Amino acid sequence: MFANKANKIFQDVINKYHVINTVDQPFENPYNKESHLLEHLLYRKSWIDTVQWHYEDIIRDPQIDPVAALKLKRQIDASNQDRTDMVEYIDSYFLEKYKDVNSKANATINTESPAWGVDRLSILALKVYHMNEEATRTDASDAHLVACKTKLDILLEQRVDLSTAIDTLLSDIEKGDKYMKVYKQMKMYNDDELNPVLRSQK
Repeated sequence: MFANKANKIFQDVINKYHVINTVDQPFENPYNKESHLLEHLLYRKSWIDTVQWHYEDIIRDPQIDPVAALKLKRQIDASNQDRTDMVEYIDSYFLEKYKDVNSKANATINTESPAWGVDRLSILALKVYHMNEEATRTDASDAHLVACKTKLDILLEQRVDLSTAIDTLLSDIEKGDKYMKVYKQMKMYNDDELNPVLRSQK
């Protein structure tokens, strides 16, 4: 099933990142874009999310230098743009895959596209990894370990449910019971025509 493949790739990415465990490490995608497009997109998506997870940790340091914080905020903004771009690329993959499916007359649309479900699954993989770290810390109190183990169990259950929901959605689209409709991002704050602050500086 698709979700199993995605979850494995996400775990591979997270493990790979933590070998060096720095936000500025080089990125290399092991999947060829031409021959393994979906895997290529999933790997890239997860890498972006993993780096951003650690950006978010760093910027919350109360002792961070203000100049460094501003630079990091710009990096987080760029990462968010990359993240939403990758969601659109993944949805474009599914749109192409199912373009010849004839939707049934009573077909319905989902509350989110397949790729936004994938986005949630990617973030969930990071939550599972880091909550597991917290649940197995040797320097933490018993109360901390128990609380984190409880949260980890919930996250693992959530991953099963979300994986099932994504696979069901893709199956429904393939059968014509659901149809895809993707709205391209319309962010305004990065656009120098739509953000009045940026427009005033042109």
